[in-house]
Amino acid sequence: MQQKSKYGIFSIIIILITIFPTHAADSSVNPKILHVLNRLSFGISPGDIQKVQAMGVDNYIKQQLTPNTISESSKLTQKLSQLESLKFSTEKLVQEYGLTRGRNGKKTEEDIKNQQKTANKVLEEATEARLLRAIYSHRQLEEVMVDFWYNHFNVFSNKGRTKLLVGAYERDAIRAHALGNFRDLLEATARHPGMLFYLDNWQNTAPSSPGARGRFKGLNENYARELMELHTLGVDGGYTQQDIISLAKIFTGWGIARGSKQGDNSGFYFDSDRHDFSDKVFLGKKIKSSGETEAEEALDILSKSPATAKHISYKLAQYFVNDNPSPELVKRLQKSFLQSNGNIRNVLETLFQSPEFFDSKNYNQKFKTPYQYIISSLRSTGIEITETKPLAGILQQLGMPIYGCQTPDGYKNIQAAWLNPDGMTRRLSFATALANGRIIKNSNNLINPSKDTQTNNQNSSLIKPETNRLIDYQELITNLGNPFSPKTQQAINSSPPKMRPALILGSPEFMYK
Repeated sequence: MQQKSKYGIFSIIIILITIFPTHAADSSVNPKILHVLNRLSFGISPGDIQKVQAMGVDNYIKQQLTPNTISESSKLTQKLSQLESLKFSTEKLVQEYGLTRGRNGKKTEEDIKNQQKTANKVLEEATEARLLRAIYSHRQLEEVMVDFWYNHFNVFSNKGRTKLLVGAYERDAIRAHALGNFRDLLEATARHPGMLFYLDNWQNTAPSSPGARGRFKGLNENYARELMELHTLGVDGGYTQQDIISLAKIFTGWGIARGSKQGDNSGFYFDSDRHDFSDKVFLGKKIKSSGETEAEEALDILSKSPATAKHISYKLAQYFVNDNPSPELVKRLQKSFLQSNGNIRNVLETLFQSPEFFDSKNYNQKFKTPYQYIISSLRSTGIEITETKPLAGILQQLGMPIYGCQTPDGYKNIQAAWLNPDGMTRRLSFATALANGRIIKNSNNLINPSKDTQTNNQNSSLIKPETNRLIDYQELITNLGNPFSPKTQQAINSSPPKMRPALILGSPEFMYK
């Protein structure tokens, strides 16, 4: 009982320190290096500081902007090779496991059971792959941009059969274009069965068309609305309800290959029998009836719009600079977006060269999301994770399950969304377990400090790092470049040695990036 009381007091102290952050002390490491590593990656791992010191900040940024030039971690490659479903094409997932019917046009109980089992395995392996890449990949900026764009073009994994599709959606639509051209990214998301199913466009049908029957019996505006409000123009982008209706008509027939209707290898199928072949007016521009290519024309209009450039630029500035980016920075990014025809790499180059990005007042001011916090904790310690299911469970308890945001706007990346006493207490519980060399499989107990720690340890199977050792707090401080304020250093040094790594991972300097 006494141990439990001390643990509770320890939690409260860390929460208070986090809510009232202090200025960091002078570090022997150039703060610019720490800033770049914290923003362009999911956290500083052992050896990262020395690597950037040797190659220089500018060269590091250039390298991260061209991920194909970076040799990938052999450890990561080996771990990913064991995940069989990562090789499944979207077409295979749709035709063999997803939207098709069973024998004789009907699904038996056995069919349903087998498909559900496969869907769960596919989702588990996609989640494992996302975590492994975030922790171990040398192409950290690419992983950061996958996180950014997936939230921007969010697809929820637990809407019917989307759990089968989110991994392939991330691979083929998001990851393939994360540092490429926005127009390509926009179309890839629009055509993918994951998005088509999640926002219901696969059922979007012209009411008077030959294919209007059964579940395909009317216009569905869901995707058209979110495409403008969230994906491109933004809520104040100047469109009307009539534009939403016109865009929904434009996208009628954009659906998923099912049964005898064979699509491309992405699982996409355009059903002309369900398309509205009337001429349309969209955002003041006339679009002549042409079938599938009407949507291509609409995507061209949206991707070239100054409102889209502004919306995307604001979100990138908010993600990489601060929660309330200056209008001047957003305008510069918007200009870069328009001049480069939506080249994402060019926009990021403009951002990373901006005075706002390197303004010291923005250093260590972005509060980490639960995902960023968990991944950065693991990266900083350098431990070997042998199983990722506990991590997925922890993120569930922290309110940020991977592929688990139900609403199409994705997870927020601002402090107001995540800084609260309950979240801080749960983060500290994770930090304590990690610092003591254990990650408990029963993640509900791991991050619920009201449970008795000793009882949990007896009743839970443990996942141990390969090295099976306590984290050396002095080594951890060195790995992170010792960015800690005198106040935090005093708290660390006055605590028992076994508690110091947890204090480091629970400090305000580590909660922010």
